[in-house]
Amino acid sequence: MTVLGILEHRDIVLRAVSSACKLVIGPTHGRDWQDFQAQVVSAVSEAFNNLVLHGYRGRRDGRVDLLLRPGTGQIQIELRDWGKGFDPTSVPVPELDTLPETGLGLFIMQSFMAMTYRRGRPNRLTLDKKLEPSTAEPREARSGD
Repeated sequence: MTVLGILEHRDIVLRAVSSACKLVIGPTHGRDWQDFQAQVVSAVSEAFNNLVLHGYRGRRDGRVDLLLRPGTGQIQIELRDWGKGFDPTSVPVPELDTLPETGLGLFIMQSFMAMTYRRGRPNRLTLDKKLEPSTAEPREARSGD
């Protein structure tokens, strides 16, 4: 799918990503899947925001190609853009206690998904996530609840 790199198109991207999560083969209900979907959508939201605000700063003609690859128990999402690239290793890890203004989006993306980035023409951001069942007991099985 191709969209413009503008904030007005973020909703389209996130709806497509949310829908693609439903194609991941595995349990499509329950807490594990809900957490999986929420984390994938959050990571892509941060990636798209950064791309628009930093890569295409002020432009309204930048193209973003979105490739969605749902599979058995996992999803891979690739965003390609032709804006200004960056070096993810140059972004310091934010100090969460201070409510940082910068670096938080990248931190969220890397916390929720495996991330690779290649600067070039196009820049290529790839986010991968596996649907892992939790080891927590179901709420009903815990004593004292």
